[in-house]
Amino acid sequence: MIDLYYWTTPNGHKITMFLEEAKLKYRVIPVNIGKGEQFDPAFLKISPNNRIPALIDHKPMQPEQAGGRGAPEGEPFAIFESGAMLLYLADKSKKFLDRKSLYWRKEAIQWLFWQMGGLGPMAGQNHHFGTYAPEKLPYAINRYVNETARLYAVMDKRLADREFLAGQYSIADMACYPWVVPHERQQMNLDDFPNLKRWFETIKARPATQRAYQIAKDMNTTPTGQAGDEARRLLFGIQKK
Repeated sequence: MIDLYYWTTPNGHKITMFLEEAKLKYRVIPVNIGKGEQFDPAFLKISPNNRIPALIDHKPMQPEQAGGRGAPEGEPFAIFESGAMLLYLADKSKKFLDRKSLYWRKEAIQWLFWQMGGLGPMAGQNHHFGTYAPEKLPYAINRYVNETARLYAVMDKRLADREFLAGQYSIADMACYPWVVPHERQQMNLDDFPNLKRWFETIKARPATQRAYQIAKDMNTTPTGQAGDEARRLLFGIQKK
């Protein structure tokens, strides 16, 4: 059994997408970041950076599954950071990360790292300055909208001659897709990126994707961008005056 500490963010969606695709047994433990639950001492023992998602695997990979370097038998394994979680789950399940070809494994991992270091942070700043910031700063908005467009173009070019980022559906696609879902809020028009649009619609139609997003819909009914002052303070470290 896997305990998934989750809230309805793009990084959270990555993990529910994988778990639904791989059909691993898990339960969701909500961590409402708008209420500050990410600062609970019990959660910080699992995720010291006070960010979701995180997980505890109560039946982790054993040494023979992990090249002799598995968790001690019987001990749960905790992990945070969505990219690390995807790598762990792919190796545990032997799914969505090619184990037979080092070349294609490398392709998936490099696009996962690209998302973690580029698409996620830049689109996240796009969301912040365009939706959440109390003061609308044209320079900041333009900076991150333009960078998001550049990154979309990188994906569009990559997808010109392949169905998915690493050839076959992988953790790289699961990492990137949730950051493209809010494309309208990012001031992006998918019609400008036809290969990306085709990829997006293909993943959107997958039953596991639909199940993952239904979890979010059932859990969080607060409209995007309508967090109150206290939630903004907790989310963005805004100090009370």
